[in-house]
Amino acid sequence: MSAAKAIWIAIDGPAGSGKTTVGRLLARRLGFQFINTGSMYRAVAWGLCQGLTLEGMELDLADERVLLNGEDVTPNLYNEEVDLRASEIARDPSVRAFLIEKQRQLAQGRNVVMEGRDIGRVVLPEAEVKIFLEASLEERARRRARERGGSREEVEQELAERDARDHDFGRLDPAPDAIIIATDGLSVEEVVARALAAVREALEKDEPAGKTSEGSPLPGERGGRCARL
Repeated sequence: MSAAKAIWIAIDGPAGSGKTTVGRLLARRLGFQFINTGSMYRAVAWGLCQGLTLEGMELDLADERVLLNGEDVTPNLYNEEVDLRASEIARDPSVRAFLIEKQRQLAQGRNVVMEGRDIGRVVLPEAEVKIFLEASLEERARRRARERGGSREEVEQELAERDARDHDFGRLDPAPDAIIIATDGLSVEEVVARALAAVREALEKDEPAGKTSEGSPLPGERGGRCARL
């Protein structure tokens, strides 16, 4: 692959499958920009709750912070109310069109790791690498309860309802050429290692003969150790 061409890596999967954690670490390891599309849906949901209109919103990302009309709204985005509203508006065609266009703009000319629900199928169908993270409902509930608090049973019910909404909207279907990684029982480092292997294999296929060698570092690749998912 030509060094001048941007490299796009898409990571999809259901809520709680580890997309954000793995995507962020993979991007850091590669020296790529990380784009969390879920935070963009959350920002729009929060803006609508504040009385803003879609036409009156300008979104941008800065070091994983989400800027809405120039204001850092990241601290407001992770609570139950925004969770529910973001899931609802993700089914609105006008919101999806607005955010998909913005996400594509953010990826242009940049090496990115973009995570979300339908990145490989809809947002970046030409991504060089498409990864779909799978995990059981029980495992995802355990992770989410540990991250945000609350009982595992309540979180499991919330995730089951979210899965039903996403399934009805076709957002839990991996791209036909996606690499499926089942994450149950794996540490973050194990999942990232598998993702890095997938990236390496895909990029080596695109490189002219003699340009890469097995085991050579990817652009910006760095080592590191991580905790469990």
